[in-house]
Amino acid sequence: MSFGEIITWPFAKLMVWFYNLTGNYGVALIFFALAVNLIMTPFMAKSKKSMMRQTRLQPRIQELQKRHEGNPQKLNAEMQKLYREEGVNPMSGCLWSLIPFPILIALYSVVRQPLTRMMFVAKDFVTVLQDYFVEKGLYAAASGRASAYAEIELTKLTHANWDAVTADLAGKLDPNLLNIDFSFLGLNLGDQPQWNFFMNTDWSKTSVWLPALGLFLIPFISAALSWASMKLSTAINPTPAGQDAQTQATMNSMNLMMPLMSIWICFVMPAAMGIYWIANSVFGMIRDYVLTKIFMKQLVVEEAERAALRSQREKELEEKRAETERLKAEGKTEVNTNTSKKKLQAGEKQKAAERKAALDRADRAARRERLGIAEPEKPASQVGNRRYARGRAYVPDRFTNPENAEAATLAAAEASEGADAIDYSVEETEEIVNTAEAVAEAVAEENKE
Repeated sequence: MSFGEIITWPFAKLMVWFYNLTGNYGVALIFFALAVNLIMTPFMAKSKKSMMRQTRLQPRIQELQKRHEGNPQKLNAEMQKLYREEGVNPMSGCLWSLIPFPILIALYSVVRQPLTRMMFVAKDFVTVLQDYFVEKGLYAAASGRASAYAEIELTKLTHANWDAVTADLAGKLDPNLLNIDFSFLGLNLGDQPQWNFFMNTDWSKTSVWLPALGLFLIPFISAALSWASMKLSTAINPTPAGQDAQTQATMNSMNLMMPLMSIWICFVMPAAMGIYWIANSVFGMIRDYVLTKIFMKQLVVEEAERAALRSQREKELEEKRAETERLKAEGKTEVNTNTSKKKLQAGEKQKAAERKAALDRADRAARRERLGIAEPEKPASQVGNRRYARGRAYVPDRFTNPENAEAATLAAAEASEGADAIDYSVEETEEIVNTAEAVAEAVAEENKE
């Protein structure tokens, strides 16, 4: 079995089963379309729900686009966050909508090659069957593009001469050969619709022009239903407000081009494909309408639940902010222990540096006291050797003693007027201390000697 036969095998078996069940090729195609739609419903439902969620998110997406205009990275991050919070996958709608196309191609193979791809008749027997009808003068072997639908012609001839074929080829018959009748509502679904049938038909015979007219109408009925399906989808899923004109024009062009394409496709394929397309459009519209009604109610409930959760979170955050402000006002704010390892290490390093600086200051003070060096008076605003690091009018108790704050501020500002901003005595004192210690150590060494 070739790769193509493996792909078409399940579709062929399904078509044969429906044909044996109904005894009518057209009805079998309609049931086949129904089965495909039922099988695809769970997947298409997922796609449908995702697309409806994206449509409802359009106002929020447009708000993000305005807010982060000129910053595509931030916009992309915010949109991904929005999709994640709302449970939307932007690609899911596109993925599942592509599945019907491989099914259509597989069905076309089954319809075009009913002997080898639908019944799985051996190719050698197809040759035997063809030679038989050529010998009988009922068939002329074609080549090139003309042979594309050769198996359909052989199948029609086999049905018309079933008794003769089974009798004459009794010893050569393939066990998979079936007596397939392409008739449906007076039409032969193995034939191709002819766009110019009215130019070369016998209008005096109803049995001639009526089937030809029926085949001619199939592509247009298919296109009309395809267009109606798109219009229904647009009606029950309104275009998001604010959609740009270019996008809207593109959608309108696609809604027009797809039906026109289906007209051309139905004219170059057997009428069976048109019947499938018609049935598929009808079932698709029913499915789309039902799913939309179901998901509309679900999305309303989900949005209400999400809105309630957002409101609850905002309320909790507001309560936490109020509590934090209260603790700050009372001076009871707790240190946030939820920090990273890097921040913890930096904090420990800072504390170690502060401890070392405190020990150095205590050591220097002890050395000055031991050597009898008076500590120079420093303003309250001094930090290190910067005398007015906290401001020339700095008063430490301006908040705890507000009654005297104004007078103390004026006094501090007056005392600092014209004074140097840098306390050079810090470095000078260090030098004096170091010199005095060196002299003291030298004297001590001499006394030992």
